[in-house]
Amino acid sequence: MPRAKAKPEGQRAAREMVHLARLMQFADSTLPIGSFAFSNGLESALQTQVVTDPASLRDFVAVAMRQASRMDGVALLHAHRAAVAGDYDTVLAADSELACRRVGEEQQMMTSRMGKKFAELALKISSFPMLERWLAGIRAEDTPGCYPVGQAIAFAQLGADEAEAFVVHQYGVASMILGAALRLMRIDHLDTQRTLFGVLQHTQAEYEAIRDLTLDEMSTFAPVFDVLVAHHTTTHVRLFMN
Repeated sequence: MPRAKAKPEGQRAAREMVHLARLMQFADSTLPIGSFAFSNGLESALQTQVVTDPASLRDFVAVAMRQASRMDGVALLHAHRAAVAGDYDTVLAADSELACRRVGEEQQMMTSRMGKKFAELALKISSFPMLERWLAGIRAEDTPGCYPVGQAIAFAQLGADEAEAFVVHQYGVASMILGAALRLMRIDHLDTQRTLFGVLQHTQAEYEAIRDLTLDEMSTFAPVFDVLVAHHTTTHVRLFMN
């Protein structure tokens, strides 16, 4: 007997499943874009005893995520909206504005190196025309190549909405720090997963707080975090790049 055609509802469900699976792939902490080389300031936080136990680690991750939402998150939303609209100039503006606000050479290195690696990876597994153009701009040194902007371009083409793109980015910030914590602290996977579960509860509130901000309003105030980044740049013994 001929096989029955899939109902429209079934086709839609299948597309949604593929969409979710691909978002999960790009959210995976094992994505080979070099995030394992960075601690996002955690190494200095441990050396200076700002972080000493699971409770203070959770506070540190929460601050890092809040900082990321007010900076990277704002740039990501603007770049995503621009990519959806085919407005490449605004994508470049978001990239430049974010790079200008990154404090410290290693923070700039982190976002640009991961951005370039992300674009190279994405183009190896699928076709992303705007991302290809953006990568060419990075190689020509016409744009800094900030990681959140690369995410925004790719997710826009994948059909992800801006909220989904924001969630994936925030998840990545937390998982990067917690992955470093496993190598730097006396802490186990249960502790880090408990921390991750706890800090992610603020994701929607952070999105709602920043979704209407302009690029000019992109800013953050976390002086202790900035001092830790500066401290790490000059420390003699370290495992991570920042």
